[in-house]
Amino acid sequence: MPGISSLHAAMPESAVPGCLPPGLLDRVRHYRLERVRRQLRKSRVPAIVMYDPVNIRYATDTSNMQIWTGRNPTRYILVFADGPVIGFEFHNCEHVWNDVPVDAEIRSAVCWNYFNAGPEAAEKAKQWAREIADLLRQHAPSERRIAVDRLDPVGLHALGEEGISVVDGQARTIKSDDELVVMKAAIDVCEQGIQRMHEALRPGMSEQELWAHLHFENIKLGGEWIETRLLASGSRTNPWMQECGPRLMQKGELIAFDTDLVGPFGYCADISRTWTVGHVRPTDDQRRLYAAAYEQLHTNMALIKPGMTFNKFAERSWAMPDTFFKNRYSCLAHGIGMVDEYPSISYFQDRGYDGMFEAGMTLCIESYIGDESGKEGVKLEQQVLLTDHGCTPLSTFQFETDWL
Repeated sequence: MPGISSLHAAMPESAVPGCLPPGLLDRVRHYRLERVRRQLRKSRVPAIVMYDPVNIRYATDTSNMQIWTGRNPTRYILVFADGPVIGFEFHNCEHVWNDVPVDAEIRSAVCWNYFNAGPEAAEKAKQWAREIADLLRQHAPSERRIAVDRLDPVGLHALGEEGISVVDGQARTIKSDDELVVMKAAIDVCEQGIQRMHEALRPGMSEQELWAHLHFENIKLGGEWIETRLLASGSRTNPWMQECGPRLMQKGELIAFDTDLVGPFGYCADISRTWTVGHVRPTDDQRRLYAAAYEQLHTNMALIKPGMTFNKFAERSWAMPDTFFKNRYSCLAHGIGMVDEYPSISYFQDRGYDGMFEAGMTLCIESYIGDESGKEGVKLEQQVLLTDHGCTPLSTFQFETDWL
């Protein structure tokens, strides 16, 4: 990707909502839709049906109750490689397309999930499949194959009865320069939320109260939702993956979090930091854990280069001491865009799938350090852009370097 190594330096300091350069968002929309179409042509698939609300947002920049429609498949789109975009919208929601410059035909969705169709689900799925098949015959008459991002068995069977075979449709790896500016806007909002948490943190407040400060700042500044509630304190930091609760935090214990925040324009900011409650000096044991997490994170960031395979990276990555290995994080790094995305890179011992790093990828480098029988743990995560020269941080919130 030309010029990508200098992109970060050229980004505005605060690409927050209202501050995007004129025309940039429309260029992002055009890039994403055309990238979907290029991938279809490359795969020799005439069209894709998208149900995942994040994929719909990626292709069309339309959004409608994303969390609800993520559980209830009641809106979907059909994108042709060389043909129209057709949006199938939930009841009386055609207006969500009004301010989006996508040339699309809008139809009413055929909803065949049990909530909407009850015992008529199979018959509704047949109606849905007939409409998809008719559109395929109209716009790609020689083709009987289609990509789908996700589909329940009833729908897969209904398409099969129409003589249509289905291939998997998931790919959002490389980011354009304009897309990176929009992602930075989400990160800026997230880091304002982290700063609010940092200033609000005090002994005696609950984990949930602290987490609410991140939500508040995100919504206030045009963000959308947060995928998890990963904030824990004290003994709940080990093992990791405990969501925030009513526990009252005590002075001097560790508090760690993972933002998983979908900010303005639908892009994700996925950042982890660990502090002490009350921002007091850590104990020697807390410093030991933090130093190991910091070393893992920065060693692995320095290692990744375009052209390196995932397996080679995993093999050369920071050697985790045995005392931490059982409680390790689920991956060394993962892709990031509108949400977490391909790739997810496993530890070498876990034998994950292989692939290759490319310039233009946006990644999150992960670390969790906690002794197998320990009392506390440290979670760190940095969001980066992979350039021709290596990883450039996109998230810039400070680490506790005075603990090292």
